Amino acid sequence: MLGASVVRDFGLLPRAALLSHSNFGSRDNDLSRKMREARELLRERAPELAVEGEMHADSALLDEVRDRVFPDSRYSGAANLLVLPNIDAANIGYNLIKVIAEGLPVGPMLVGMRRPVHVLTDAVSVRGIVNMAAIAAVDAIRRKASRAAAQSAKEGSRTQ
Repeated sequence: MLGASVVRDFGLLPRAALLSHSNFGSRDNDLSRKMREARELLRERAPELAVEGEMHADSALLDEVRDRVFPDSRYSGAANLLVLPNIDAANIGYNLIKVIAEGLPVGPMLVGMRRPVHVLTDAVSVRGIVNMAAIAAVDAIRRKASRAAAQSAKEGSRTQ
């Protein structure tokens, strides 16, 4: 759910894919069940979120593959939030996409922390530093606004 909020922060409607070596039940083992259980938890806790899985990466990113294998998907178009089963898979996927797609990565981003936390890897580019600085600035502005709103509400409750 936190990943979906980051996608929304970029002005996009989240389409989450829970990636696995299994494609919509094609395997039944601990790892595939883990991703299916994660999907069910997400559907319970955030029923408005378009989430599918467990699925292969090509099913997540290509309508024609997903439609053939799983025509009742909750979203169309490419997933814009890829949830991987562990940190190894996530790091491998992140770096593959960065290099093959010649994409401009934003992150890694840690979410759900008490305060904003931003990570710069040893391979970060100048553009990556600028992007993370912009995200840090937005986080600081939001945090300040949130504290001001909380303080205002606190003071308002005292005067009543």
